[in-house]
Amino acid sequence: MVGDTGDTTQVLVIGGGISGSVAALALAKAGFAVTLCEAHPSAAADLGAFLTLASNGMVALAQLDAAKPISGVGFPLTEMRLLDQSGAEVATTLLGEHQDPLAQFRCLRWSELSAALQAQVRQRGIPLRHSARLVDAVADTRAVTVRFDDGTSLSADLLIGADGLNSTLRTLIDPAAGQPRYAGQRVFYGYADDTGLPGGTRITMVRGSRSAFGYAVSPAGTAYWFARLPGTELTPEQIAGTSPDQWRTELLDVLQADATPAADIVAATGDQLLVTNACDLPDLRRWSTDRMLLIGDAAHAASPATGQGASMAMEDAVVLAKALRDNERGQALELYERIRRPRVQQNITVSARLTAGHQPAPQPASTTSRFPRADPELMHQLDWNTPLS
Repeated sequence: MVGDTGDTTQVLVIGGGISGSVAALALAKAGFAVTLCEAHPSAAADLGAFLTLASNGMVALAQLDAAKPISGVGFPLTEMRLLDQSGAEVATTLLGEHQDPLAQFRCLRWSELSAALQAQVRQRGIPLRHSARLVDAVADTRAVTVRFDDGTSLSADLLIGADGLNSTLRTLIDPAAGQPRYAGQRVFYGYADDTGLPGGTRITMVRGSRSAFGYAVSPAGTAYWFARLPGTELTPEQIAGTSPDQWRTELLDVLQADATPAADIVAATGDQLLVTNACDLPDLRRWSTDRMLLIGDAAHAASPATGQGASMAMEDAVVLAKALRDNERGQALELYERIRRPRVQQNITVSARLTAGHQPAPQPASTTSRFPRADPELMHQLDWNTPLS
């Protein structure tokens, strides 16, 4: 696709996190002139949360020559074990493309992944502008002009909103857009040293009597863990004003009822303990206008139960870049949405069922998410050398 003047298309990406950084890499590889704009003044601080990056996300990164650098961050996961509330092993299964070091699941902190992706953006000469918080965007027949909170503005042919669950661009595209929905669970994350648990490449899921719990132990011996508990939605004041000790006590009251490793792991956790609300964004009516488009959590956030948020955003980036590379803008945005909506909606639906306890096993969204190379349709969409039309 070329810009309206016949020159290289100018694209602004709002949001320098995982979704925005991968979109910038993909669009630059497709030949577009990309500028990445991030609201924070520097690289994202470590907010404490970690994630699992699934094989479909790694396969998407491979299309952008980014799988190798990301494979050096965090640690691999090749096996998932499921325990019941008595601590008995219910099942063990291999995870995704476990034999390929560049496509294995990975466990890593959000900030580590974001920093590694931003490093790739800088290495490839893509402009990365910090302290650029979007406040308004106006499009006409020639361009879209973006205004930032420091009073500056930029114009481009296309604006991509990768600004997350609380997206500003979403409300500009559709003032009537729904707000994120509380999914009914509080999500706790933490890190515990000196648990005595061996390091390895296994993630263990625990189906507790009153909780869902998961942990993986890094090669250095640190247990990365999460817990999902039903409860009322926490206010920002409750999240900010409650100490790690208080959250730990609340968690232990629930976890100690079961004969699993969960309570001991939480008891060994110090101040590296975070809590947030599980939210999603189902059935967003409008993703785009003629010159603006939402991707990642800004368009289709799922609750974290499937662990697919980052990987789905990476798929978004590759499919969008291919669609724009191979088609005129209007056709490309329509094609992108037609391809992506069914897949991401499935993830939202499955994750909501897991969160509500209506689907028993904490599995990824689908077999094709776990084993992307077994899905010819998905691989056709992601394969960089295959035209998308």
